[in-house]
Amino acid sequence: MNTQDFIKIEEQYGAHNYHPLDVVIEKAEGVWVYDVEGKKYLDCLSAYSAVNQGHVHPEILKALIGQAGKVTLTSRAFRNDQLPMLYKELSEMTGYEMSLPMNSGAEAVETAVKLARKWAYQVKKVPRHQAEIIVAGNNFHGRTVTIVSFSTEPLYRDDFGPFTPGFVVVEYGNVEAVEKAITPNTAAVMLEPIQGEAGVIVPPAGYLKAVEALCKKNNVLLIADEIQTGLGRTGKLFAAHHDDVRADITVVGKALAGGFYPVSAILADKSVLGLFQAGEHGSTFGGNPLAAAIARASLKVIRDEKLSERSATLGEYFIEQLSEIPSPHVKEVRGKGLLIGVELKSDAGGARRFCEALKGKGILAKETHDNVIRFAPPLVIDKETIDWALPAIRETLNMP
Repeated sequence: MNTQDFIKIEEQYGAHNYHPLDVVIEKAEGVWVYDVEGKKYLDCLSAYSAVNQGHVHPEILKALIGQAGKVTLTSRAFRNDQLPMLYKELSEMTGYEMSLPMNSGAEAVETAVKLARKWAYQVKKVPRHQAEIIVAGNNFHGRTVTIVSFSTEPLYRDDFGPFTPGFVVVEYGNVEAVEKAITPNTAAVMLEPIQGEAGVIVPPAGYLKAVEALCKKNNVLLIADEIQTGLGRTGKLFAAHHDDVRADITVVGKALAGGFYPVSAILADKSVLGLFQAGEHGSTFGGNPLAAAIARASLKVIRDEKLSERSATLGEYFIEQLSEIPSPHVKEVRGKGLLIGVELKSDAGGARRFCEALKGKGILAKETHDNVIRFAPPLVIDKETIDWALPAIRETLNMP
């Protein structure tokens, strides 16, 4: 079967809730993926930053195979020998006292929302069911009904109401807007340190630090959604660390399992995460031994291969090179580490056609918010590979 055969079957039998580029990937290794015809491509999306460690990393694969031959699922009704070690290693790596693993990023965000509300009622003494959480416009935190309730993207929410109350939306990057929105009922402020799906939007310098100060002043939790920006992607373990910010709750996912399995978690200290009692929240698969073993290996790769440091160095170089491309279509190049957005001018004809042209040259990138091309290769990429890609990117950004 060829590419068109697979596309035809997918279009006939699958829901049309995605608009993928027409490449059918059969295998992958490191920063490279291969289609069913054997053509090789440089992956510049990293499964939305889920494969920071590169595709099919041998150490993570080894952990998966080893654990899969022992025990994969116990549920949380019983204990297993992998979850305690994941707890310990997450704490040692991140500095948080506790963690709670789930499966998808959206589940972790839901967990953070529930925890913030319980903290508001139990600790801050907000009247029951009156807690509010402040979020930013153009956010992307997931796809559940509660999460799309505080999205500002019509496509994500218009046909999915009625919506969950308790959320206040303010302008991203605007400290004064956060300050004005805080009330005695405010439980938390939840932000992405860099808005990925909005088009790699980097807030003004000092924004997160100022929001952190407001939260401390007003007895409000700060929740950092680091699902896409965390675990080395931006050149620090967490993107909030660029502003020397330590959120009260940090949400992680994606690269926590290196692309092998859906694993997410929330991280917090005992004074917050210790509020959950048995039976209040959980998941059949959350914290299962297979997931925990994979996550442990994924964290070890990030640490041992110094992926945060690689991202900082190579990201600076990649952004510099992209910024120097003379193109009539480019409005701005922005990002941190290897999370990079190239925003095109409104008359450029949209980012999709540029991504399709890049595909023809052996580079897979994906448009976001119509006019932005995102470049986010696995953090194991090297300078020589970036240099290989740059001529094709230059040529594409200068096409008619």
